[in-house]
Amino acid sequence: MTDKKAMDKLKGKAKEATGKVTGDRRKEAEGKSDQAKARAEGALGATGDRVKGMKDSLTDDDR
Repeated sequence: MTDKKAMDKLKGKAKEATGKVTGDRRKEAEGKSDQAKARAEGALGATGDRVKGMKDSLTDDDR
C-alpha cells in the first residue's frame, strides 16, 4: 500500500472514530467511505500489477 493510500485509510479511521465519539453520523460515514476508497484503490493497483505480470510472462522471449 502506498503512503497516500495508507494516509487516506488512517484519516478515514480518525474521521470514523471522531464521528462515533461526537455522535456525528455523517462524519462517521465519511470515515468509513474514505477507508473503503483506500481499500478499493489498493485492490485496483494490485490487479493492475498482476495483469502486467501475466502479460510479461506471456510475451517473454526466453522460450
